Amino acid sequence: MALENKLYITDSTELARMEEKISKKKAVELFENGYLDNYEAGSFQMLAAIHKYLFDEIYEFAGKVRTVNIAKGNFRFAPVMYLQSAIENVERMPQSTFDEIVEKYVEMNIAHPFREGNGRSARIWLDLILKKELNMVVDWSTVDKEEYLLAMERSPIKDIEVKYVLKQALTDKVNDREVYRKGIDYSYYYEGYAIYKAEDL
Repeated sequence: MALENKLYITDSTELARMEEKISKKKAVELFENGYLDNYEAGSFQMLAAIHKYLFDEIYEFAGKVRTVNIAKGNFRFAPVMYLQSAIENVERMPQSTFDEIVEKYVEMNIAHPFREGNGRSARIWLDLILKKELNMVVDWSTVDKEEYLLAMERSPIKDIEVKYVLKQALTDKVNDREVYRKGIDYSYYYEGYAIYKAEDL
């Protein structure tokens, strides 16, 4: 069954295809149009704005905190009744060092604030924090898929692995359109893989 959507698509495979096509185009637009200039990097408002921009043509819930409990495999994300306080706690986390930024990213992924599309939105959000605080971004095209998935699976218990994986992929090419575009393309390479805590891909 496909999620209820504005495109009136009932086939989940077709919905995934259209979701990828539309949200990839919107993600590339974000690099150039200044849409996020008025949001503070690391804030939930910025994450919600990213999510809304990527998915507003597809879902009514774009940019809105989910109202249903969700799980991946055996892992349950933050229950709805605690979700708002979890988001607020993550927002207050420090972000002045690489370790602090990744810890914040991991915790927001555990909160999983949206019904769908958390991973794609959170990776853009992460890069914008890294850009602001460290003048660095992740070159996602150099991240090993299997290492990343396993590291994110274990990140709520031990985040040292995901820190290592992401640190190896840092680049100072923060305004390089090609690095950003490859990152967007690579983001969709994760589609279809079951990953519990970090991604909703």
